[in-house]
Amino acid sequence: MWSFALAVIVALGLCVVPRAATAQAPSKTYRVGVLASSTEANFGPGVKIFREALHAAGWVEGQNLVVDVRYTSGYAQLKQLATELVRLKVDVIAALGTPAIQAAKEATTTIPIVMESLSDVVANGLVQNLARPGGNVTGVSGFAPELSGKRLELIREILPKAERIAVLANRSNPLTTSVVLRATEAAAQRMRMKLDITDAHGRSDLAPAFEAMRRKRADALVIVVDPILFTERPLIVELAAKHRLPAIYETRLFPEAGGFLSYGPRNQERFQRMAAYVDRILRGANPGDLPIERPTTFELVVNLKAAQALGLTIPQSVLVRANEIIR
Repeated sequence: MWSFALAVIVALGLCVVPRAATAQAPSKTYRVGVLASSTEANFGPGVKIFREALHAAGWVEGQNLVVDVRYTSGYAQLKQLATELVRLKVDVIAALGTPAIQAAKEATTTIPIVMESLSDVVANGLVQNLARPGGNVTGVSGFAPELSGKRLELIREILPKAERIAVLANRSNPLTTSVVLRATEAAAQRMRMKLDITDAHGRSDLAPAFEAMRRKRADALVIVVDPILFTERPLIVELAAKHRLPAIYETRLFPEAGGFLSYGPRNQERFQRMAAYVDRILRGANPGDLPIERPTTFELVVNLKAAQALGLTIPQSVLVRANEIIR
């Protein structure tokens, strides 16, 4: 109960609102560096939301704000890009994804870092604790391992006879997947489902992975998304359709790309929340004193076209709970 109350207090306290009428715009020009763990195709929409939220808070690029964005097509570049932002003497680094956060932490211990991560940031050592992260890192965590059980419950509701569930994960990235896999395994045991975990470390692994799921006669598929698998979402959606495998995803970008269904934190909200942290830090707040915010709202997105292609009828009990239905 206390953790929920704290989350609500933090969410209300950090809410991004247009500040032009309530706070004088700073006369100094500040520089914000954005370091993304993947390509512009993946993180560009989130960066756009982030910039719009900063503008709503009174920051105008070209007047009192400069935003330097660095995308990457591979983790190996992140250290160099983080060092580059430090050399530019940015006032804040907005780090998107766990690999980018780690690279930023290695590059500086003094410049404030506002993070966005789907991993367990305490277990990963990115911060000391959620309430008082300490050091120069704060931000938003979309990590919610309890959602693993919710996704399996959705599968059971839509496919009552589903017993064998395939899980696609990149276990070479344990920071993103380990806790989620443990939570999924625990939920599957409670629901008497059998999990078959298949590794995919990149694009070339995906077709063989789906062939393996077909051979094992999987009833449905759960995707544990990390930046690498997120990049390959068009191919993952295509392969799931080809093998007629109902797949449930963590983010709405998969059903928007033609996938079956997603349930997870609202992407738009996380990037807006990041802007709220950057705003407070630029106005003098100490990042180590700002609690890490966890997701408080979740969304269910159903793609009816994908369901029809799979020959599935979505129960009305699921449709009425959907935040969006793609027809």
